[in-house]
Amino acid sequence: MTTAVIIVAAGKGIRAGGSIPKQFAALCGKPMLAHSVTALSSHPMTTQIIIVIGEGQQEHARDIPLENVSFVEGGAERRDSVRAGLEALEGKGVTRVLIHDAARPFIPTTVIDALLAALDHGPGAVPALPVADTLAKGTEILGDNVPRAGLNRIQTPQAFHFDAILAAHRAWPDGEEATDDAQMLRRAGHDVALVPGDAMLEKITHPADFAAAEARHAANLISRSAIGYDVHRLAAGEELWLGGVLIPHDKGLAGHSDADVALHAITDALLGTICAGDIGMHFPPSDPQWRGAASDRFLDHAATLVRDQGGIIDFIDLTLICEEPKIGPHRETIRARIAEILNLPLGKVSLKATTTERLGFTGRSEGIAAQAIATIRLPETTE
Repeated sequence: MTTAVIIVAAGKGIRAGGSIPKQFAALCGKPMLAHSVTALSSHPMTTQIIIVIGEGQQEHARDIPLENVSFVEGGAERRDSVRAGLEALEGKGVTRVLIHDAARPFIPTTVIDALLAALDHGPGAVPALPVADTLAKGTEILGDNVPRAGLNRIQTPQAFHFDAILAAHRAWPDGEEATDDAQMLRRAGHDVALVPGDAMLEKITHPADFAAAEARHAANLISRSAIGYDVHRLAAGEELWLGGVLIPHDKGLAGHSDADVALHAITDALLGTICAGDIGMHFPPSDPQWRGAASDRFLDHAATLVRDQGGIIDFIDLTLICEEPKIGPHRETIRARIAEILNLPLGKVSLKATTTERLGFTGRSEGIAAQAIATIRLPETTE
């Protein structure tokens, strides 16, 4: 069976504050929407993803560059947006669909598995958490308690047989709003199964919810560190790039790219944290397209791979080993540039410099070496 995904990301997110809609705001180092896209696209049963965005949100949506993802413009209400996504999938051989709200960024694989398994026995399924708090009526004055037995909080993603949910949307009365898609399927006369929900699926609505979501995410992460090391020869007639900064000097570093030993060492360290090999595997010197390339592209690539696995870069420690040039006058500029490339606060980038007391190739000013340690946090389930 072919399973498609619709992610509803067309809202304005006014209650969350901020200068951009909340679904595109940064959360754990990348746009909130990107977390949902990564989780749903990496599941082995999903084949394509439709992201429904609002009018004028195309620029924000370009920050989600993943394969098998297409964008559809939504409508005034959530129901209109889901309908637009469903209509875009008609005729494409889709038999099952997951419909998800982008404001729930963290999606456990166990929930997706349970939803899809439930579709083997019925046309719809939703994740649910039992209500744990005491419920009571009233506004300013406390009223009678409401029995909570059998009450559930319904989450997304919600799973459906495609033809059934499309028909339910088309039959829904104009002018009447629905709180979710399961309500629409039930109105059409179908049963909807409940599967266990998860606290990770809590919705982000208000500004304080961002901090709570960060904390939930961090609780499921483990720390990893890795070392990167690089050396390049100093040669006349070359530019000297260190840490993404052009340093005035009578010699530069020779190499296939711009030979920035600092960024190369950090790139290898980050790749090491996710067992992704080394810089030469991703950007082979034999490939002419990388001749003279700026090394910030390599570092950005490594950081993207970390974040695509749900990782958070916590700290970078870099040591440059050379007799010349003197690093001190350029230290803060280099730190700031590395922090900019990695989208990190300046306080998370450390830079030190040392010499080898005129011993060896660095002592003879024949080249520059760099060593870096990257510390990240990564979901424990990542292989």
